[in-house]
Amino acid sequence: MLVAVLTALAAMASATYAAPPAAPAAPAARPDFKLPFACGQTWQLQTYRGHAPDDKKIDMYRVDGNTLGSLVAASAAGTVTERFDPGGLEINHGNGWFTVYLHMDRVDVQVGQRVASGTTLGRLGLEGTTSAHLHYEQLYDTNGDNNGENDEIVHPVIQGTEYRLSPDGAFPRVTSTNACGGSEPSKYWVDTFADGIGYAAVDCVGDSRPQCAPQGKLYKGTNYVLCKKKGAKFQVGSAYNHWWLLTDLDEVAPGGKGRAYVSAYYLARWGNDEAKDNDGRVIRDCGADEVPR
Repeated sequence: MLVAVLTALAAMASATYAAPPAAPAAPAARPDFKLPFACGQTWQLQTYRGHAPDDKKIDMYRVDGNTLGSLVAASAAGTVTERFDPGGLEINHGNGWFTVYLHMDRVDVQVGQRVASGTTLGRLGLEGTTSAHLHYEQLYDTNGDNNGENDEIVHPVIQGTEYRLSPDGAFPRVTSTNACGGSEPSKYWVDTFADGIGYAAVDCVGDSRPQCAPQGKLYKGTNYVLCKKKGAKFQVGSAYNHWWLLTDLDEVAPGGKGRAYVSAYYLARWGNDEAKDNDGRVIRDCGADEVPR
């Protein structure tokens, strides 16, 4: 009997002095999230009642240009993990951190694609909204399922500042420092006002050599280009351009190269000797390994 009593007392003492349960692990260090737009652009951050949670979800409107048609950039490096309606993407930045972007009418990346901070994700449109804006969220995966969910949205920290917005304002304006160090997108989106002929070289104006035969055609409209190279002057009337844009043609001539140079003369938004994308970003120069093929 005495042994049983002593055993019970020992068990009670052990329970009384048992170590407390371990505290939940603190969130891993948050990535250095930037404003999800090109370097130098200024955007106003807003919310509204019913945005639940109003103080964590952000709608962004451009101050120094048109919101509709603006290009959305990755807020930090990561991997595209999900694409969903309306015009939405989710990016996994590692260590439990995610971002979400909504209302793009064109998405330029694929699920599974690795992106750098500043990589163009798509273009803002009117998908799921009647007023163009970017809906933006930062999330931390607290349940360990490797996914960002609505109950895991956190107060966003953008360029070192935490934002806890109120529907009553004030609504801050933020200028992007995203990729200001020179990171470049993989594609530049441009509008062309007419069909353009593609060539295998940039010195083929007025040249009838076999190597200067037209390779095919780039249709007018919205197209992507990869880079630019300076070459022969292409001129019609008083309009001219020395820049040639490497791109994938819509129509390829028999035996032609599908990737060829088209004159920047055809850019709808810019003038003589300018080679910029629709967002006003100067298209980068082609590298030695970027050639027609």
